[in-house]
Amino acid sequence: MSQKPKLWSLSYLNVCLANFLMACSFNLLMPSIPLYITEQMGVAQSKTGVVLASYAIALMFVRPFSGFIVDLYSRKTVLLLAFSCYALIFFGYFWATTVMLFIVVRFLHGITWGLSTVSSSTLAIDVVPSERRAEGIGYYGTFMNVAMAIGPFIAIHIYNHYGFDVLLWCAIVMGALGIVAVSLIKAPVRQKVERQKISLDRFFLLKGWPIFLNQLLPCFAWGTIGPFVAQYGKGIGIPNAGIFFLFWAGGIIASRVFAGKLVDRGKIHEVNVSAMAIVAMAFLSFALIHNIYAFCISGLFIGIGFGMMFPALQTLYINLAENSQRGTANSTYLIGFDLGLALGMLIGGYITGFFSFETLYLVAAGLCTISIVIYWFSSRIIFERKKLR
Repeated sequence: MSQKPKLWSLSYLNVCLANFLMACSFNLLMPSIPLYITEQMGVAQSKTGVVLASYAIALMFVRPFSGFIVDLYSRKTVLLLAFSCYALIFFGYFWATTVMLFIVVRFLHGITWGLSTVSSSTLAIDVVPSERRAEGIGYYGTFMNVAMAIGPFIAIHIYNHYGFDVLLWCAIVMGALGIVAVSLIKAPVRQKVERQKISLDRFFLLKGWPIFLNQLLPCFAWGTIGPFVAQYGKGIGIPNAGIFFLFWAGGIIASRVFAGKLVDRGKIHEVNVSAMAIVAMAFLSFALIHNIYAFCISGLFIGIGFGMMFPALQTLYINLAENSQRGTANSTYLIGFDLGLALGMLIGGYITGFFSFETLYLVAAGLCTISIVIYWFSSRIIFERKKLR
């Protein structure tokens, strides 16, 4: 029996560590910015969505071209430059004294975040032995999930006890340590790639339109979590609403144990429909039941549902595409994710400003319920007719 090649090389460890520090620093701001701009800057709740959505809109612009850039140039160099700019932009928040300046800084952060995440994940694939690629990608993703849990939890604690400026310095230190980790990565030498013509079919899978439109509904619901949960929790008397994110990320990690295996066994439609139903019911209880137990349990099941759903939705795109279009399929999925996220933040700000947080999460539950009907009677049928594998 041949011995498996080593997975935890110094380069792989550093790319995972850099990913963790980048994601953790980013998630420090996700729940704290709405609190800061409403409480300290006096910004109306209805305007918070514009500030928050600006980074997701930036992601939509940069994500399609990120893969093109990463495939064309040195991935380590791209990551170093993007990550360095990403860390430096944190200083911009110190001088963002108006809503417009906050939008500009957040937009720039979205561009550098998008390029950093694509180059980092691609570099992770490069340094992992091909025989252990799936295992390596799984561990790499887990670092992101842990950061999603820890970041918001400690962010709300730091913000409540020390203020927004201290929070920014923590993010800057994490960014600096992440840059050091990237510099220690030994990336494999790649063959020089010829420049390719940019065309629409490199970025959007036209056969995936029905799934893309369906995907926007649950992604809208996803976009209401990071920005508004902390404010919602504070409003219903939860001492540190960051605990939601621990259960949320725990649910995402737990779903990895069984969801992927079910998809591999051909149960992709059952997984998607079940996931949408779980998320819809979890959002419903999140909106209607106001105590710490419902708050945490809803977070757990929202995480389980989305953890099941997103990889399964991404697999739909991949199974519709030719082998030469896998990049296009992934790009289409990410554009749908980012657009839904932006809509959730943007419209969510108006809903919470003019109505209530409960109304927002009831809308999220309703959209996830509608997505089940659209999926079963439209997306599923079109997929079965057009799938290639």
